[in-house]
Amino acid sequence: MSKTSKTILLFLLLGVSLTAFAQVYRTDDFRERYTLKQVVVLSRHNIRSPLSGRRSTLQCITPHEWYQWSSAPSELSLRGGALETMMGQYFRKWLVSEGLMRENEIPTEGAMRFYANSLQRTIATAQYFSSGMLPVANVRIEHHCELGRMDSVFAPQITDDNEAFKALAQQQITAMGGEKGMLGIGERMTENYKVLERVLDMDQSKACLEGDTCHFRTDDAHVYLVKNREPGMGGSLRLACQAADALVLQYYEELDAVKAAFGHRLTWEDWVSISAIKDWYGDVLFTAPVVARQVARPLLRTMLEELQHNGRKFTFLCGHDSNIGSVLASLDAENYSLPETIEKKTPIGCKLVIERWEDTEGRSFVALNLVYQSTEQLRNMTLLDLENPPMVFPIHLKGLSSNADGLYPFDALVQRFLSVTSMTR
Repeated sequence: MSKTSKTILLFLLLGVSLTAFAQVYRTDDFRERYTLKQVVVLSRHNIRSPLSGRRSTLQCITPHEWYQWSSAPSELSLRGGALETMMGQYFRKWLVSEGLMRENEIPTEGAMRFYANSLQRTIATAQYFSSGMLPVANVRIEHHCELGRMDSVFAPQITDDNEAFKALAQQQITAMGGEKGMLGIGERMTENYKVLERVLDMDQSKACLEGDTCHFRTDDAHVYLVKNREPGMGGSLRLACQAADALVLQYYEELDAVKAAFGHRLTWEDWVSISAIKDWYGDVLFTAPVVARQVARPLLRTMLEELQHNGRKFTFLCGHDSNIGSVLASLDAENYSLPETIEKKTPIGCKLVIERWEDTEGRSFVALNLVYQSTEQLRNMTLLDLENPPMVFPIHLKGLSSNADGLYPFDALVQRFLSVTSMTR
């Protein structure tokens, strides 16, 4: 029995899921029948400081002082850079083991591409990742706009706000709230809001004491769709999302879990509940089918070009959670909830990885996975390698049939991309 087979058997005997080891422990039989030919990665940036400063609205809704960040608002933190380097090192080990690249490779012109949105946190994430993956190659990170300006490829913007589109978009968004519509969207977060309010000690905040905001309301959510702007939301869900985002990032950055929760002792379920506010906010704004297809189309076209680029063996595209969420919704991915992380949809630093495999007859197949560091790996800064991998979660697409090895025909995935990118709306 091979070492790989023994490892798999050990996991099965221990009752451990093989999901998180999909990339690492491919069977010997699989490797005899398939060769890895190309990888396209769509990444979310790693840990950043909150989008707004400490003396913003966030400070008004809690009496506590927020974490003192090592970076300016919205920029990648020192921990985020270190974690992304670790992820790059893992990809190096994995790709070398599969024969797609050599150890300490210096890529030939056009063989690899690193392209990021023109924000500090995305450029820096790509740079740290490339340093881990290609430590001696001195990779240049491609970005197309002046620093701080959103690239249209990564900007999840509305491009056509005609009345027919807005009516259909509003209908699909409202349907997320069930029979109660937009009211249902807010009410879904009722219990989550209670946890967040308790952690913030919102009833003791400046906003509450001045008679402004003591609680997050469930009846004031509203969405607006404006051409050349991201889908937007007003009301308590937006404010709660900002607070939940800052608190989750603080939990990743602050080693003392009680201090990260402003003196409260939170359970795992509490952190999941807080993070769910962010997930729900993103789902409402970016995953309604007609909205997702419109905001993701430029990025989908870029991804398709990379998949069809002759001679390209590795692509790293660095953007945001809204990019991954809208791309997966556009491709009609099945619903999922990620294990071992408090962020169940698009954890910080996560990557949508498309692997193209070729069988012995020259036929191409693909696998789609979300690769991410677990919450424990993020907080403990766990070193990653083939024996201690990140989480790897398979993504399934509705309406596409996979073979016995869980792979989709490459042409079927290309057709799925074409069907989305060629739509007029």
